[in-house]
Amino acid sequence: MAGLLFLDTNVLIFGADREHPMSAQVHQWLLAGQRLSVSAMAWSEFLCGPVPAETVQAWERLLGTAAVVPIDRLIAERAAILFNRTGRRSRSLPDCMIAATAMTHGARLATLNRADFEPLLRYGLELA
Repeated sequence: MAGLLFLDTNVLIFGADREHPMSAQVHQWLLAGQRLSVSAMAWSEFLCGPVPAETVQAWERLLGTAAVVPIDRLIAERAAILFNRTGRRSRSLPDCMIAATAMTHGARLATLNRADFEPLLRYGLELA
């Protein structure tokens, strides 16, 4: 299904590794016409690395300058609602922010950590 697809931090990490199956998946998404985007939260986690400068530059070329979506008030409020509704799970606020960004933009989320996001499915999150 083509459209907008937000990438979780782990997709950024492993999608740049040609030896990892996620790299082939990213290529398939692009061939299928998916537009790739990323929450500022996921981008920040990715940059915390360690990550080689070449990998960052490769993603910047692939995503373009507008693909890192800032967290505005609407996304922040939606993330807080998700956090509170899912039991205020320790260290889950970043995942709630990533999910809220995708949801706000009507997009699916691609992640390798599906279990982290499953509690958010009942609130409208769609996983790729």
